[in-house]
Amino acid sequence: MAFEELGELLDESIELPVAGRLYTVPAPSAEIGLRTQALIHAAAVAADGGRADEQVLGDAAERDLYRDVLGSAHDEMIADGVKWPTLKHCAITAMVWIAQDKTAAERYWTAAGDPSRLAPNRAARRHQSGAASSTPSRGSTSGTSTRPAPARGAGKKGRKRH
Repeated sequence: MAFEELGELLDESIELPVAGRLYTVPAPSAEIGLRTQALIHAAAVAADGGRADEQVLGDAAERDLYRDVLGSAHDEMIADGVKWPTLKHCAITAMVWIAQDKTAAERYWTAAGDPSRLAPNRAARRHQSGAASSTPSRGSTSGTSTRPAPARGAGKKGRKRH
């Protein structure tokens, strides 16, 4: 079995629909991809209370990261007068795509960047799994017995004070 041409196997762009227009974000260079992954890792470490790599964060601040991750779509969006929140959402979606994969980027896009919309809430998860209807409640006594009463004299009265 021979390897197929990699270009035939990889989807090297994502398409972002904005205000009736479809913007194609091309795959970044290896350098931009590696820098984006390092930045996201440093941000995650900082968010978890750890010490982030100051050099990685400093390098990212010095460069136009959104322009880098959006590629040619960045200039098209600017020329079309896309508003800042939209450009930012598109750029962060591209960063998620670069650092993770297309599926994660689609989840971020669809959630409009709202972390609470990224994962279904507890009630929705229960409803999907059927756990709420099949799990016995904590107060259920089916198949269990009550806890035996403590032996006499084992309480506070039987203890010596020091």
